[in-house]
Amino acid sequence: MAAASKSVWFEGSNQITCDLAKVQSSIENPGMLFTGVVSLMPGITSVALVEQGKGFVVIKTNEGQMTRSNIVVDNTADELVLEFDEEYQAGKAVTTNAHFLHEFTKNAGGVEHRMVISGLSAPGVLGFFYKNFGKSSMGKAFLGSYKAYLEK
Repeated sequence: MAAASKSVWFEGSNQITCDLAKVQSSIENPGMLFTGVVSLMPGITSVALVEQGKGFVVIKTNEGQMTRSNIVVDNTADELVLEFDEEYQAGKAVTTNAHFLHEFTKNAGGVEHRMVISGLSAPGVLGFFYKNFGKSSMGKAFLGSYKAYLEK
């Protein structure tokens, strides 16, 4: 699952005003964390947890179905690393696959959140537009949604 072995589609970071303990407790229930974060994404008007099990979460949104699998959490006193693979089927129009890496590192201001989305595939014409024109807006939307969720 090493992100370095896959081509990076988006990489960015932001500061979250919360303590690392809040991030650590949030990931104890990945279904709640992921539905909460996804519900704050632009254009998402409904989010429901369909299924959750060891290492996977399935979420239904107004745009389609999202499956996050191979969820791995590495937790230390100063950092939490969260990795997973995502398949997102947005209706019948496009299906994307990508690997997500989230690093939450404790610092004086709270937590530095670094996110890398790599190995993105999205076939077809709509996939082409998503891959080539959506990375900045989607990446920033994910960063902003994690920030908003964890600062509540």
